[in-house]
Amino acid sequence: MLLPSVSVWNLAFYAFMMCLASLGLWDVFFGFEENKCSMSYMFEYPEYQKIELPKKLAKRYPAYELYLYGEGSYAEEHKILPLTGIPVLFLPGNAGSYKQVRSLGSIALRKAEDIDFKYHFDFFSVNFNEELVALYGGSLQKQTKFVHECIKTILKLYKGQEFAPKSVAIIGHSMGGLVARALLTLKNFKQDLINLLITQATPHVAPVMPLDRFITDFYMTVNNYWILNARHINFTTLSVAGGFRDYQVRSGLTFLPKLSHHTSALSVVSSAVPKTWVSTDHLSIVWCKQLQLTTIRAFFDLIDADTKQITQNPKKKLSVLNHHFIRHPAKHFEENPAIISDLTGTSMWVPVKVSKWTYVAYNESDKIYFTFPLANHRKIYTHVYCQSTMLDTNSWIFGCINSTSMCRQGVDLSWKAELLPTIKSLTLRLQDYPSLSHLVVYVPSVHGSKFVIDCEFFKKETRSIQLPVTHLFSFGLSSSKVILNTSGLFYNIELLNFGQIYQAFKINVVSKCSGVKEEITSIYKLHIPWSYEDSLTIAQVPSSTEISLKLHIAQPENDSHVALLKMYTSSDCQYEVTVKTSFSQILGQVVRFHGGALPAYVTSSILLAYGGQLYSLFSTGHCLEYTTMLDKEAKPYKVDPFVIMIKFLLGYKWFKELWDVLMLPELDAIVLTSQSMCFPLVSLILFLFGTCTAYWGGLLSSTSVRLLSSLWLALKRPSELPKDIKMISADLPFLTVVLIIVSWTTCGAFAILLTYLYYVFKIVHLQASLTTYKNSQTMNPKHSRRSEKKSNHHKDSTIHHLRLSANDAEDSLHMHNTVINLLTWIVLLSMPSLIYWLKNLRYYFKLNPDPCKPLAFILIPTMAILGNTHTVSIKSSKLLKTTSQFPLPLAVGVIAFGSAHLYRVPCFVFIPLLLHALCNFM
Repeated sequence: MLLPSVSVWNLAFYAFMMCLASLGLWDVFFGFEENKCSMSYMFEYPEYQKIELPKKLAKRYPAYELYLYGEGSYAEEHKILPLTGIPVLFLPGNAGSYKQVRSLGSIALRKAEDIDFKYHFDFFSVNFNEELVALYGGSLQKQTKFVHECIKTILKLYKGQEFAPKSVAIIGHSMGGLVARALLTLKNFKQDLINLLITQATPHVAPVMPLDRFITDFYMTVNNYWILNARHINFTTLSVAGGFRDYQVRSGLTFLPKLSHHTSALSVVSSAVPKTWVSTDHLSIVWCKQLQLTTIRAFFDLIDADTKQITQNPKKKLSVLNHHFIRHPAKHFEENPAIISDLTGTSMWVPVKVSKWTYVAYNESDKIYFTFPLANHRKIYTHVYCQSTMLDTNSWIFGCINSTSMCRQGVDLSWKAELLPTIKSLTLRLQDYPSLSHLVVYVPSVHGSKFVIDCEFFKKETRSIQLPVTHLFSFGLSSSKVILNTSGLFYNIELLNFGQIYQAFKINVVSKCSGVKEEITSIYKLHIPWSYEDSLTIAQVPSSTEISLKLHIAQPENDSHVALLKMYTSSDCQYEVTVKTSFSQILGQVVRFHGGALPAYVTSSILLAYGGQLYSLFSTGHCLEYTTMLDKEAKPYKVDPFVIMIKFLLGYKWFKELWDVLMLPELDAIVLTSQSMCFPLVSLILFLFGTCTAYWGGLLSSTSVRLLSSLWLALKRPSELPKDIKMISADLPFLTVVLIIVSWTTCGAFAILLTYLYYVFKIVHLQASLTTYKNSQTMNPKHSRRSEKKSNHHKDSTIHHLRLSANDAEDSLHMHNTVINLLTWIVLLSMPSLIYWLKNLRYYFKLNPDPCKPLAFILIPTMAILGNTHTVSIKSSKLLKTTSQFPLPLAVGVIAFGSAHLYRVPCFVFIPLLLHALCNFM
């Protein structure tokens, strides 16, 4: 049989857990809206002009290059330097290409053509050789230094020009945004070299997968600098996240830390960006036409007319970014907009005294001002709401002071409006404008275009409806419902008790309309007041619309705001809003926020099974199967209570001081708490998922060994079970030295992989030998019994000349199967640096710095010995009992210190392996 014996109940349980994990994975990878981004195309063939770098710089960074983007005649003209535009530097991210600058560069070029090149931008891009810097952090510092040199090289290209720039704007995608922030940590870097930084899908808070200490150290250096020196950072930063479509970098990691003394930083999700309103995946965020148009519009509004460069005024920069990325009033940006507007001319003035009013404009030849007297309305109503389907950028709503029938000047309230996909709307609290006597709505003369204007006065309490969300553990079996029977245009549904990242719901909005022949559009806007992560849904009514309700950022403890579902409705329709818990999306949130910690939980489960096997070998002389021991030993109550207890004790000063004296690292649970990532029962869920993964991984590895041994038997018939067990064979020292030299001169992960393959080969050979022995036993049972007795006689004679019996071989294979599972995760966690090394082999033969080299030096001799180790050789070891007790505290340590720092996991794994190897000699 190729498959090991398994319990049916265990199989059913782990199959069920795999289904739950798959449900969470499906929600992360597929449970989002379709890609609504329009592709950005070039009008002319794109060209990338390589900028010649100084020879010393090119020699120091042979894998990196600097390019200037261009198209058509622009590219031809700018082949002859110097340049005359405004420099913008694009930094690609993990495995990113310098050619990703094309969307921004092309759109900016078309915009410059529209204004006859009064201003234009020169887009530069850095070629980082598509390095995997999100997985291997050893080159992040090198990239940062190269970007510094590129900035100085770029500015030299403008020397002698009338409006020569003194700084550059930077757009960084993914890890490129972090590299841009890291520039400030360089000793000789001057902040004045950067005037604006826009990052796209950049994980600012923490690395997505902390697979080596260089990444975490880099993050710590950058974030600590920005926190400690926030008062002195004088350029504006904008971070744009992709939303739920970006499953590579969750949006919560992209939000810059909110500091009271650093007000020039904004963070927003692309679904909340005006005129964009779509979620983007990790790659489409660099070419999504809606988002790139918004970015380029902002760049042109940032230009100072006097210097013909990006403004140095931080207030203007923040104002422009707010205008384009946070709240768009459906007007072109103006630095100092005119508050008072003239309302003169040959226009009709029509008074409106009703509280609810609708006007349909079509082929109007005259301009009309509709006036709403506010005196009487203030006595009855608290708010006024107006909306218009004409999405032009002209002023359309005003307030008059002390007017009777018409006014010559009015306060332009259009700047208070908000642009939505199909309407521009304005809500005013009458109490905030006591000096206004009239509200004026302006309808221009139109020809051939139809639009509708609606206004209504209302009381706030009639339009604010509370809807408590269902309980987390209701599993969607119960729901909370509200029905909107009134004929209003605007409603606020307050979603009570919603503010945690582990909450997830489905909102169903059913609209029913009576006597409506024309197509009506409703807008449902999910507004999260503590972060800019709003999302909009457009529905054609009557219809049934489903909206996902989950968060990127948890509600801060000191924040009392309530999440809102803003409904822009039709007065002819009735709306029924139902909310219920979504179990699949809750699992998706667990995977989204904590999926990166799964390798730690898998390893912890395997370590518990490993410890159980070692103890059973010590106590009974036999080693049970991996799957049996995993089911028996891998229990959450053996790990979680200790982590919870340590976290609790760290709240006491005396324990924290003792912790610091012992120089222990910060508990990962505290790190997650600081990032508002505390799920109830999340550790239990992850432990079950981890045990499930360890179980199926064990079945896969044992089956693979059996398959490979069958293949080996088909190709070459092996010898019988070894007569004499030798810990150190003749070729073992040579092989160990060769692998250590490989590790020293090339890459530690490469040497670890070779060691792993050697170990697997030894186990496959042992499995093949045991299969041959069993086959011969079946064919000649008398001879087999004599061989077994002879084997037992040799076993009892002396420890130095041991013959391996069939039972001992079975026990050894059970133990080796567990060791293979542990080694597999060590190899998987070291793979990124190996891939990085292979990708850059033409530039560097030796990986430097190498995160796996110290581990390789210890692991190579350890695994070389374990490859020749059998249970019969360690049964009588004095060290075996101690070795069997180590995996439990190490399993706790993996969860306590490795769940948010995966590079620490192998450090906990090699300790019991080393002790296991030492059992052969002690």
